[in-house]
Amino acid sequence: MARYSAFLGRRVEVHYRAGDILLPASGTFVADSGRSIFLEQHLTQHGQVKNFRWEIPYQYIVRLEEKKELPYPPGTAAGTAAAGAGAQSGNRATAAAAADRAKNAESSGAASASGTAAGASDEGAGNLPLGRPPKTA
Repeated sequence: MARYSAFLGRRVEVHYRAGDILLPASGTFVADSGRSIFLEQHLTQHGQVKNFRWEIPYQYIVRLEEKKELPYPPGTAAGTAAAGAGAQSGNRATAAAAADRAKNAESSGAASASGTAAGASDEGAGNLPLGRPPKTA
């Protein structure tokens, strides 16, 4: 019997275990196999449509809740940053700031390369690989 079938077609947020880590995932609840649930997310990034699908086994689900409002417009690059950052309360401000930066960049026409790099550096600093250390003279 499918436990979570009442959520089919709805926007949901799931917190699930991956080892000792608790991870968030949000998207549209598309299937319930009776052993796993499936979330799907569609977005447009750099003019390309991208689709992501998660399979989360029942035994790893910690919390599942329906999301009434979206913290970002669906299908935008800012939405990707927010979804990637998850719904952790500490990252909501960062996701909102990323969305504001994206809106400001669109309204001004074009952002400079250095401004874009500076904005990206504080947005997901924990996820970026470390570069080489600066050379000393």
